[in-house]
Amino acid sequence: MEFTRRSFLTCLGGTLGYGVGRRAMANTPAKPAAASNIIRVRAKSKAIQGTVTFAGHTYDCMVGQHGIATPKFEGDGCTPAGLFHMREVRYRADRLAAAPQSGLPVFKSKPTDGWCDDPEDVAYNRVVTLPYQSDAEPMWRDDHLYDVLGVIGYNDAPVVSGSGSAIFFHVMRPPTDDHQYTTGCVSLKIEDVLAVLASCTPSTMIDIRAVP
Repeated sequence: MEFTRRSFLTCLGGTLGYGVGRRAMANTPAKPAAASNIIRVRAKSKAIQGTVTFAGHTYDCMVGQHGIATPKFEGDGCTPAGLFHMREVRYRADRLAAAPQSGLPVFKSKPTDGWCDDPEDVAYNRVVTLPYQSDAEPMWRDDHLYDVLGVIGYNDAPVVSGSGSAIFFHVMRPPTDDHQYTTGCVSLKIEDVLAVLASCTPSTMIDIRAVP
């Protein structure tokens, strides 16, 4: 199901701004997901390549330049270890023939969308509109990494300054790039991203762990 920001806020039951609405949702206690509804990400310690297992399938994935770690800090190149909610899906309507299928809220990205990665800004680890007063990562990229992505609910309930931002489940870099690791996200081939997101529900969680 595809959501507009207006319809999503209506579902939240208020006239709150989008960022505030996300905080309200993020801070609502959630029931633990069933074992079958957990996306499992596994990689060896300090490795950049691992696997994603979900809904009876296993896929190859890439993680951060310095592997999976906890605690995580802004700019450390690590993918955070832990159990997190999957929040929403974002996609480029100009790049995908149709909106991705998912039980999560689905939003169309806009050329002015950004994600604040300035720990000193009040909108840290939130969606912002570009141009923005502080550092913010463009969500409308020249490459294909963010053609479709799932937002991982890391450091958003509450947001802790400097603990990391913009942790996504996104499209893998092509083999022709000089590297395939991420800056802290989890990446897969686009068809695998779409397959995983299609099986997500509002209670889906993602479990990211380094293994021996």
